[in-house]
Amino acid sequence: MELVRIQKQDFSVTEEIELVKAVSKSIGGVVVFLGTGRDISKSEEIVRLDFEHYPGMAEKKLQEIRVRALDNFNIIEMGIVHRIGKIEIGENIVLIVAAAQHRNDAFMACEWAIAELKRITPIWKKEITKKGEVWVEEHP
Repeated sequence: MELVRIQKQDFSVTEEIELVKAVSKSIGGVVVFLGTGRDISKSEEIVRLDFEHYPGMAEKKLQEIRVRALDNFNIIEMGIVHRIGKIEIGENIVLIVAAAQHRNDAFMACEWAIAELKRITPIWKKEITKKGEVWVEEHP
C-alpha cells in the first residue's frame, strides 16, 4: 500500500501506523494527526461533508509535502492519507503519521505537514447543513 494517497474508502489508523513503522527499526516516536468530520461549524449544524479534489495535482502536492518533511525535519518516514467524496459526521477524513527517532521531531513534522496540506493541496470541502451547502475556503 502507498504511504501517500487519496481515496474514497475509510482507512485504518492502526494499519497506517504499522505501514510507516515497518520502514525502520530506528523509529522511537510516532505522532499522528487524525482529522474527523465534526458536527458544528461557524455555529451551524453540519449534516455531512463532501470533499472534492483536483485529480493528479492533489496527489502530487501530498507527495511533495512528504518529501519536504523528510528533507526538512529529522524524521524517518511520513504517511499521508486523505479521503474524498461523502463523509459522515464522526468519520475519518485525513491522517498524517510522522515517525522519527525522537518524539519532538515527529511532532514538529506532523504539525507542519497538516498546515502545509491545508495551505497548498487542491482538496475542497463542502459542508452540507440543514440550511444548505457551503464551500469552505481554506484551500487553494
